[in-house]
Amino acid sequence: MNQKKKLSFLLAALPILTVIIMGLMSVVKWKAGMHAPLISSIVVAAIIGKYLGYSWSELEQGLVEGVSRALPAIFILMIVGAIIGTWMLGGIIPTLIYYAYEIINPTFFVPATCFVTAIVATSTGTSFTSMATIGLALMATGIGMGFPAPLVAGAVISGAFFGDKISPLSDTTNLAPAMAGCTLFEHIGHMLWDTLPSMLLALVAYYFVGLKYVAASVAQPESIQAITMGLEKAFTIHPLLLLIPVITIALAVKRVPAVPSLVIVTFLGGLCAMVVQGVDLAAVLKAMTNGYQSQTGVKMLDSLLSRGGINSMGGIILLLTVATALGGILEKIGALEVILHTLMRRIKTSAQLLLTTLFSGLAIAFATGAQLLAIVLPARMFPPAFKEMNLHPKNLSRVSEAAGTVGINLVPWSVPAIFAQNILGVEPLQFIPYLYFVFFVLILNAFYGITGISITKIAPENGQK
Repeated sequence: MNQKKKLSFLLAALPILTVIIMGLMSVVKWKAGMHAPLISSIVVAAIIGKYLGYSWSELEQGLVEGVSRALPAIFILMIVGAIIGTWMLGGIIPTLIYYAYEIINPTFFVPATCFVTAIVATSTGTSFTSMATIGLALMATGIGMGFPAPLVAGAVISGAFFGDKISPLSDTTNLAPAMAGCTLFEHIGHMLWDTLPSMLLALVAYYFVGLKYVAASVAQPESIQAITMGLEKAFTIHPLLLLIPVITIALAVKRVPAVPSLVIVTFLGGLCAMVVQGVDLAAVLKAMTNGYQSQTGVKMLDSLLSRGGINSMGGIILLLTVATALGGILEKIGALEVILHTLMRRIKTSAQLLLTTLFSGLAIAFATGAQLLAIVLPARMFPPAFKEMNLHPKNLSRVSEAAGTVGINLVPWSVPAIFAQNILGVEPLQFIPYLYFVFFVLILNAFYGITGISITKIAPENGQK
């Protein structure tokens, strides 16, 4: 192998600066999406890699290794697209919307949206599926009631990532402690310090913010009536259809692997479409592939229900592929390692270490937009420093998940934010100000890091907690 040149901090930071600057310009000013900024950053990283002495085959290997991490998520995204199409055609999501109008009081609608989505996400262990099913139904309900779409989207996303963060079924909840070096339930128990208070504060905030729009909601019963009549006209609404979401939760509780369980509920959605709604197999396959096209006659409802299909996930899959490829080549040339080691030399106290870990995760989230990288890289790089300062590894796993699982939603070009945009129909820059749970999680972790509250140490003499 050729002798490699030493990578400087400035060169290591250049690809990250490229994607952040171009990403901000692309999202805020050019409205051109994130594909070009990410590819530009890959090009910059490849040029730096060649300068350092890497061959193209080595750099290509980094790209391939990065993308390989995304394959499980890619399969899940395709199945989620199929689920949305069949659940729409089968009347499952329309039934959820119909009964939500009947049950939920407008006064408590916004906090209830966050809470219900959180329950589903915690039960299933996946933010994406909960947003695409119950979240989408609540989104349509809220807009029909007159609540602003960004506010409802913020409540849905907050609830979804509460579950993604705390559920023992979540891949990120299992990944963070595995990388940091603690057990799953040590990790979950330690996260109660930031997750539960953040959710309670978020629910209170959603209640008071939602109150401003309750009067408008109550004042437009004709709009709600038009929506429910449109649903009754286009679908067979039946309470037994609510069993499908219950079965979805039961499969997760039984720990059926994600892909098989999602395939099962896709099949059940298609079965409901044929048996309950009376459509043929061809219509089901079209909905799975191209999504459902609503024709209720209610313009707002049609725009919300016309969703899903495997093809609808093409953009987010491409973004995920490019983002993880960028992470792979940055790892290959050692850019992220150089940056993290440079930061480590400046750390003198446990507070500085915890804050550095938090902001490192956020920096990786802004640089790559990839959730797994924002969790894995800090959790893998910082264990020696935590051990040196006698800090229990569960402190590292909690901070890593706070930044990587939850904080990444503040990145407009991240995979979770773009997914939410595709499903809920609201641009990230519009819903980000309403992600109260996300803000509270980050604030509490910074507060705990500075004050030392809830920070667990390992006794030097015996190595135990």
